[in-house]
Amino acid sequence: MRLDGTVALVTGASDGIGQCVATRFAARGARVLVHGRDPDRTRAVADDVGGAPLIADLASPAGRARLVSQATEEFGRVDVLVNNAGIGWSGPLTDMSVDGIRTLIGVDLLAPIELSRALLPAMVERRSGAVCFVSSVAGRAGVAGEAVYSAAKAALDTFAESLRAEATGSGVHVGVVVPGAVSTRFFEKRGRPYGRERPKPVPPGAVADAVVRSVADNKAEVWVPRWLRIAPTVRTLAPSVYRTLAPRFGEHIRLGPP
Repeated sequence: MRLDGTVALVTGASDGIGQCVATRFAARGARVLVHGRDPDRTRAVADDVGGAPLIADLASPAGRARLVSQATEEFGRVDVLVNNAGIGWSGPLTDMSVDGIRTLIGVDLLAPIELSRALLPAMVERRSGAVCFVSSVAGRAGVAGEAVYSAAKAALDTFAESLRAEATGSGVHVGVVVPGAVSTRFFEKRGRPYGRERPKPVPPGAVADAVVRSVADNKAEVWVPRWLRIAPTVRTLAPSVYRTLAPRFGEHIRLGPP
């Protein structure tokens, strides 16, 4: 897919991976709709890439609906949707509030589903478009201390796979980017620094490059780094081995008293 002249909506583009994606899309001639929750940061990124800032809180149904309305009104269409926005939370499940669970699922799962549902019909009618989901290795392997986040990403992967099958022959490409740890403010925001030995965090630009490859080259799935795909493979082929090794590389978070 040629990005030159397309209109691309990038969620969570005020920082980190999303900001890098917006920059790369703009460099390839796309008009970028820069979504974020922080007005100042979002407008600053939009100014840098010559795009349009869209402010919305994806945790709420009203915020998600508002973003769809803003996106379609700004340039009249959306050719590429990058579902990048996401939040995390780290700790035992029993310490996570119900409101926290609902907020995380709203941003990480419901928002991509609802945005895709709203913007796909016009892409199908034009027989051209792309939807890219930024997932996580946590959704493929499961991570102690990130049970809800892992569940949301696993559901997102399955949704994307199902949507890809539905979109066959429609002219709309559906892709998934699966990163490991990324050196952004994600860990700071989730309330716990990154504490695993492996994998080492990759720069957000590497994930942004993967998003560009997924969209421009019609890649169904791109891993960052590529070797990470061994984790779900081991989990599938040798589950007992995987469960023995997982605690050594995961964060030492357990239910109950120490």
